[in-house]
Amino acid sequence: DGKIIEDIFNRINKIDLSPFSEKIFINTIFTYTYPPKNNLDNDKFLKLKLNWLTEKKKIELIEEFLNKNLEFSGKSNLIKFLVDHYISLGDISKSCEKANLISKEIKDNYLDKFRIYCLILNKKNEEAQLNFDLLREEGRSDKFFNNKILFLLGFNEKSDNKISDKNLLYFYLSSVTVENFKYEPTEKTDKNIWRYLTASNLITIEKLEDPQTISKYEVAANQGTFDKKKIFEIYLSTPFNITQLINADTAYKGLDGYQARALIYQKVLLSDNIERKLDLLFILKDLFQKDKLNNVFKEYLSDSLKNIDPDEIPDEFEKVVKKNIILEDSNKPSKIKYDDKVLHRSRATKIFTEEEPNKEKINKDFLKIYKKISKNKKYFFSIKDVILLETLSNDGLEMPKDLNIQGLSKNLTVPSNIDSLIENGEIGMLMLKLVEIIGSDEIEDLDPETLYFIVNLLNKAKIKKVRNEILNLTLPLRV
Repeated sequence: DGKIIEDIFNRINKIDLSPFSEKIFINTIFTYTYPPKNNLDNDKFLKLKLNWLTEKKKIELIEEFLNKNLEFSGKSNLIKFLVDHYISLGDISKSCEKANLISKEIKDNYLDKFRIYCLILNKKNEEAQLNFDLLREEGRSDKFFNNKILFLLGFNEKSDNKISDKNLLYFYLSSVTVENFKYEPTEKTDKNIWRYLTASNLITIEKLEDPQTISKYEVAANQGTFDKKKIFEIYLSTPFNITQLINADTAYKGLDGYQARALIYQKVLLSDNIERKLDLLFILKDLFQKDKLNNVFKEYLSDSLKNIDPDEIPDEFEKVVKKNIILEDSNKPSKIKYDDKVLHRSRATKIFTEEEPNKEKINKDFLKIYKKISKNKKYFFSIKDVILLETLSNDGLEMPKDLNIQGLSKNLTVPSNIDSLIENGEIGMLMLKLVEIIGSDEIEDLDPETLYFIVNLLNKAKIKKVRNEILNLTLPLRV
């Protein structure tokens, strides 16, 4: 049912998916997915996917999608998104390259106007003029665009110096045709225009003291449309007297908004005592949280904490410091240390961790390991052990005669509503449900009960590739 698909998309869109969840989502949605039979036709289903790409700003995936799909409903909107993305970064040549991805037979005013500008930029004035005349004859131009293009083509000696923020293209044309261009963005200004102003250094922050303007820039930085580093430059240039700086830890309480943050920030820079610096950093974090500006500060906080020698961090700060450090993704895989005294960490897991496992050898190893473990009367079969046993059995490995897997798993359950998806052959829906269940969690952090029913479902659905990735990350001991 299409309504169910739309609901689950809406829920997933609200989740900050972990890399693993997002990978499953992408591999499910952007493969040979059939539209629902009811309440959602193919175009609307496609629109759901394309909206997700643009909302999440998946630039590389959008470009891959365009390269692999020649014609589809909504293609011009996807290309416009790419064009605006590169304009906002100040990369006009890249924008021109993307604008040419759509067939010239398809009429799109925005892209057609931008291509005319690109022709002028590449000194193809005759071709630009031909396309411009055609656009005007078809009634698809307007006074603002006409004035800018006639000036760029050399027919008008002067531009009318009008600035338009109707869209990013018009704003960009304003910036390259208006002498001594100046523009003061507001909170309602389009985010792409904010990005373009930042990328092109068209925002001046020197001697900036107006609280409303600074607040506006803080909000933009929090939304990712203004350079966060410039916020700290503003803080550094905020004037305070020596008494305020000496008594910053109490003086900030009498200040509002950015001034309180600026005072504590300057005091952080002046502090050389580790404990004092940590105190101030977390006061500053609270001040950012109070005004819902967490995104401005979290990277700065993480970098500041990383620069402190771990051996110098007081015991009472260890946990909170660790919690606020953003860990960088490492492409270097950690090594596996096999432990044959623990079933789910034994060499039997090589069937999931090796690219071309020797199934016969692994089966022999497993039987030997199990025989030794079963002699230990104190050994407790954990949920992860049960996951391993069920999966090995599912993959056709020989099981010991005295092993009762059903007895070990009798208290473990699988949600019946999800189980029924496999019976009905709704594998796409199953994968979306798993994406929703894993959500923002790292796969390694899932509790054993959740891990059990996820692997159980993947075993039943015979989705071994995803299952093996999960087991590779969760069963063996990594060092």
